[in-house]
Amino acid sequence: MRRNMLPRRLFLIAAIGLGLTPSPEVHAQSAVDRASSFVKATGDQLVGVVNGPGSHPQKRQELTRIIDRSVDVDGVARFCLGRFWRQASADQQKRYLDLFHEVLVTNITSKLGEYRGVKFTMGRAVQEGDAVRVSTTVERPNNSPTAVDWLIDSPASNPKIVDVIAEGTSLRLTQRQDYASYLTHNGNNIDALISAMRQQVNQGQASG
Repeated sequence: MRRNMLPRRLFLIAAIGLGLTPSPEVHAQSAVDRASSFVKATGDQLVGVVNGPGSHPQKRQELTRIIDRSVDVDGVARFCLGRFWRQASADQQKRYLDLFHEVLVTNITSKLGEYRGVKFTMGRAVQEGDAVRVSTTVERPNNSPTAVDWLIDSPASNPKIVDVIAEGTSLRLTQRQDYASYLTHNGNNIDALISAMRQQVNQGQASG
């Protein structure tokens, strides 16, 4: 399995969720407008966090708080485990969810410096099934612009990020395929995957 099981671009799944909970005015909008406003507001907050002052531990704490509020982490984690979620025991499910959260936060915070100077521009938003797909362009200094679409579950009170599509590639689907491949080559041993995720967290924290 790759050392970095969660792709670098997964930084953006939670990074775009760095905003405040939408205001009551946003709640009154249609699902499409609400999702677009959510991405715009959270993206603006992202720029402030990444480019602003604060120590690494302070930014990690802020990121963790906002990820928990703005991203459907448990839903994404269950999707990524696929059919193996039903095969896992209750204890394995809990440990996996806890570690998925840690992996996500560690991957994000270990790369904060790479995103200094980041900015983004809004594109169109369209209904896609039960969710809304919001298109943006993300730009970093000395890097080519990246087309990034955000899939937002947008109920009236609490929009959540459920996927990010970077240059046409669904990151949660890519992660699901990576986990399935790892498990297939390791006897469908969920504990082995959990151990690999723990190692990934430890390596990320050591390098961060």
